[in-house]
Amino acid sequence: EVQLQASGGGLVQAGGSLRLSCAADGLRLDDYAIGWFRQAPGKEREGVSAIGGSNRRTWYEDSVKGRFSIAIDNTVNTVYLDMSSLRPEDTGVYYCAADVYEPTFPSDPLREDFYRSSFSSWGQGTQVTVSS
Repeated sequence: EVQLQASGGGLVQAGGSLRLSCAADGLRLDDYAIGWFRQAPGKEREGVSAIGGSNRRTWYEDSVKGRFSIAIDNTVNTVYLDMSSLRPEDTGVYYCAADVYEPTFPSDPLREDFYRSSFSSWGQGTQVTVSS
């Protein structure tokens, strides 16, 4: 059984940094893409970033480019999301999820119509709150 557990959220002032962790159990990260998603109060869940396990290809939502960085540590089977220059609009519950990473993987896996139907094994989420 694939299980993902997100952690590392917290309260931080605007301009601050946080590192989120997604601990994976029951899967080999090289075979999967791991995505980070967030849901702000009253808003739809949106894709933030993703990484392909076998080739480390990365994707970022436009508003986080240059501020967030995603990486894999195979030694501890964990995917990290390093967030810096945080803004109040980054506030939300952050989730990680997995999808099998195949040659047919799309060029934009953060599209809602893709990730909603393809990513699975959603973790429980971790709250990130950025104060102004």
